[in-house]
Formats: sequence, structure tokens, C-alpha cells
Amino acid sequence: MKTATTGVWGVVIALTVALTLAACGRQEGNEKPPQAGDVAVARIDGKTVWSSDVKREAVAQGLISEGEPLDTSSDLFRRVMDEVVDQKLLAAEALKRKLDRDPVAQRRLAAARERILGDMLVESVVEKAVTPSAIRDLYQEQLRLSKESDEIKARQIVVTSQAEAEQIKKLLAAGASFEALAMERSSDTATRFSGGDIGGYFTLDVMPEPYVAALKEAKPGDLIGPFAVEGGWALVKVEEKRQEAPITFEAARPQIVRFLTYDKVRDLLEKLRATAKVQVLLGKPQDVPGAPREPASAPPPPVPTTPAPDADATAATPAPATPAAKAVPPATPPKK
Repeated sequence: MKTATTGVWGVVIALTVALTLAACGRQEGNEKPPQAGDVAVARIDGKTVWSSDVKREAVAQGLISEGEPLDTSSDLFRRVMDEVVDQKLLAAEALKRKLDRDPVAQRRLAAARERILGDMLVESVVEKAVTPSAIRDLYQEQLRLSKESDEIKARQIVVTSQAEAEQIKKLLAAGASFEALAMERSSDTATRFSGGDIGGYFTLDVMPEPYVAALKEAKPGDLIGPFAVEGGWALVKVEEKRQEAPITFEAARPQIVRFLTYDKVRDLLEKLRATAKVQVLLGKPQDVPGAPREPASAPPPPVPTTPAPDADATAATPAPATPAAKAVPPATPPKK
């Protein structure tokens, strides 16, 4: 439900835009549709309100997404249309009172005009760059660059001593049920009550180092261990092993679109800044009293030795006995 505050701000924003257009000399009352297929939905003192005006306002308020249709017979369209009418009435009254001639208003109008023009420039650049073929090409490139990993499905039993683990291993060799022994003897509460199930399929890059070393060459059906882990000794039964499925195009598409958009806007701004003379007239930031300061003798921050985003972080902190949730790929693919 849209709050009253949102409605007020919508009126204020639209008022600013309307005054900006007036300041730029746009003539109202032109009966020619501003775009193909546009429909006149209202008139205010003889001046037309078009369906595109209402849709643009709905997009600005986040009620619909860009390009999403909005039925002119819907309640949402009627509600937003009433707001557009109110906005235009307020803007017309502001012009009658010559508020657009106030120096403060002129600066605010100029700032609104710059924002609108800047947004239009960005939209035009992105529209030309973020095409279906560009999205598909980057997806295929990421597939070629991605590292293929194996997924493993396994169960574990964790006990406090190596002797106890060896005893359990003998029971397993004699035909005892792994699941039953896990529920009876395992000290790992995260997997114990599921018969030792580590949690579906996982890849070794999300596992603590002891598991990586132990399961590196494991095959389905192998009983691995015991080997030392945090909290004791582990026995692992490998049930299945398969190649990790690559991310689908539909799942990767939103990330690729965000990356291409960011990449093109960044390139545009870099080019504009390179050809413009930008002078920052502010001095250096003032020190905040009482803020901690880094000692002059402090060593420089460590430089990563590998660019991989999933670099092993287990060396700094003890690793858990069970795997963490698999790391999500970066929101934007790395630039080629």
C-alpha cells in the first residue's frame, strides 16, 4: 500500500519536473501523441494528459517496471492518473505565481534538468550496449573461463578420539549401518540426526582443509578416515560424485545485465572526466577528535597473492566440522 508520504513526494518530484520543462520552453497543449500508440486519457484546461505520462509516473514510483504494460482500465492506472492530474494542477498554479522565477527555484530546476538529461544519456548508452547478443556472449565467455568442479554427496561420523573412530570403522567393515552409527555415536549435532548426511551435494572449495585433503581423490563407495578435524576425528562415507552443473543462462542473466550496465556507465564517466577539467576546492577531511589513528610504524596491508574470489579463508580461523553454505558467485562477472 502506498503511503501518504510517498504520494506527497511524488507530487513534489513531478512538480519539479513540470517546472523544469516549463523553464526549458516546452509548449503545452500539443495534441499530437508524444509517441506511437499513445492515448489521451484526460484534459486539464484543454491540455492533454497522455497514457505515457501516467505510465512514466507509475515507473518513477516503482509501481511497475520499465517496459511493463499498464492497462488503462485498471484501478492502478486510475489512481496514478489522479496523482498526475494533481501534479499538473500544482505545477500550473506554481507558474501562475511565478515561483519558477525565484533564484532558489531556478537552481533547483537546473539541478532537476541535469539529472533528467544525465539519466537519458545513461539510458541511451546502456540501451546500445546491453543487448541480447552482448548478454549471451558474456555468458558464453564466463562458461569458458569457469572452473569445473566435482560435487560430492557424503555422510560423516565425528567422534572425540582416534581410537573410537577406529573402533567404529571396524564395525562398519563388519556390516554395521553407517546411518545408525552416526545417530548413535557421532558428536556432530549438525549431521548426527540425519544419519551423518553432510547436506546434499557440495564442492570441496567450501569444505574445511582436512576434508579437502581427505576427499580429493575419493570415489563413490569409499570410506575415508579417520582423519583429524576440529572437534575430533571424522569418518566419511562417499555416496555419490558428479560434475558440478554450470549456472544457467536465465539465472546468470540479471548479474550479467548489472555488470554490463555498470561497466558501460563507468567507462562513460572515465572518458568524460578525462576530457574535463575537474577541480575539487575542498581541503583535506578534518580529523575527528578521539578517532583511532593508525601508528606510523604500522605495516602495509597484505597484498593478495591470487585474484580468485574464493581464496581459502580457513587459515585465519578454525574451520567448522561441517561445510558452510556454498559461496555465491560475484554479483558481477569479472571484466575480461
